[in-house]
Amino acid sequence: MSIFKARVKEFEDVLSPPQDVIDLKELRRLAFSGVPDVQSFRALSWKILLGYLGPRRSSWTSTLAQKRALYKQFIEELVLPPGHSINGDEAAGGDGDKVDSGGVGLQDHPLSEGPESAWNTFFNDNEFLLQIDKDVRRLCPDISFFQQPTEYPCEIVVHSKGEHGRRLHERVVPAVLSSANVERKGLGMTKINLITKRSVENYAAMEEGQEAHWEVVQRILFIYAKLNPGQGYVQGMNEIVGPIYYVMASDPDLSYRAHAEADCFFCFTALMSEIRDFFIKTLDDAEGGIKFMMARLSNMLKSKDLNIYELLKSQELHPQYYSFRWLTLLLSQEFPLPDVLRIWDSVFADEQRFDFLIKICCSMILIQREAILENDFASNVKLLQNYPPIDINVVITHARSLA
Repeated sequence: MSIFKARVKEFEDVLSPPQDVIDLKELRRLAFSGVPDVQSFRALSWKILLGYLGPRRSSWTSTLAQKRALYKQFIEELVLPPGHSINGDEAAGGDGDKVDSGGVGLQDHPLSEGPESAWNTFFNDNEFLLQIDKDVRRLCPDISFFQQPTEYPCEIVVHSKGEHGRRLHERVVPAVLSSANVERKGLGMTKINLITKRSVENYAAMEEGQEAHWEVVQRILFIYAKLNPGQGYVQGMNEIVGPIYYVMASDPDLSYRAHAEADCFFCFTALMSEIRDFFIKTLDDAEGGIKFMMARLSNMLKSKDLNIYELLKSQELHPQYYSFRWLTLLLSQEFPLPDVLRIWDSVFADEQRFDFLIKICCSMILIQREAILENDFASNVKLLQNYPPIDINVVITHARSLA
């Protein structure tokens, strides 16, 4: 039996054990070495490793049904315009509001400007929606996936019955962005080069009745921002949700793929609950904050290779010039998508979650040791901000060797 077939058999055994409960420790051990790119192994493993599905398989059907119904509710309440109709039934005004022929309570007329007006909120959403729209139209430009139509468009959104605004990109009114809403809250100079590597080409929207994968990702980010107003949408979240959505929407099991949007939303939310501190400036120095993570990387580099550490320090090449983006975006911008998926297998399987991420980052520097020691400041910045192509297994093997 080939090594690959043996690994496939191991995943089959751990994900479909004779007993009801999955051995999480064994799943982590296997996934840490990479999930085979066959069947639904990766999508299912990530759902379990991120805590969306529990280890008890008999609970999956009810968990999935419940979460997917909840997500449909989010779309109806947060995405569709106020007073919308679903399946042709007009939405009624609550609490005895008079309802006009359009199904909109009079106090909730589009021209009403009261702070409680649903329409007021609808128009105010434009500010962060504009940034989401910009970011998702450039997602993973090295593959055409996000520009392609999904086989499972959201029916209540794509069949607009002539109603404007069901599709989020239709609501985007170009305006001057207020940066406070879209950058890390209170972000200072650490904004350096967080979003520099994406293509300038923008993806087009689909015709009525269809939607592209990037439009689905836009809806996921919009709903997340609406449900987390304290944090809202922050640039870079698009790079976190992209790979998760790609995995869910490429699931060979069509019964799962049909629900990629809802499943991705809850996996993304679970991951964001672990890394949200990276995106909040006031928590930078907290144990889960980004400054703390960069300091851990610096300390590891210092203990593994004092020469490189001292050189970067003497060149005043501070960790935020490169590792801020590496850590915040979980390396999603440094490598091609297939390599990112392989890195994330290990990161999600790591019980200490981000310990291994720091080791990978440290290995990335150590592997370039010779070049770094010869380079001046400008060449080193360029090297670390545009990491050279490399076999990802070399990096991961190196990272595993760091005690």
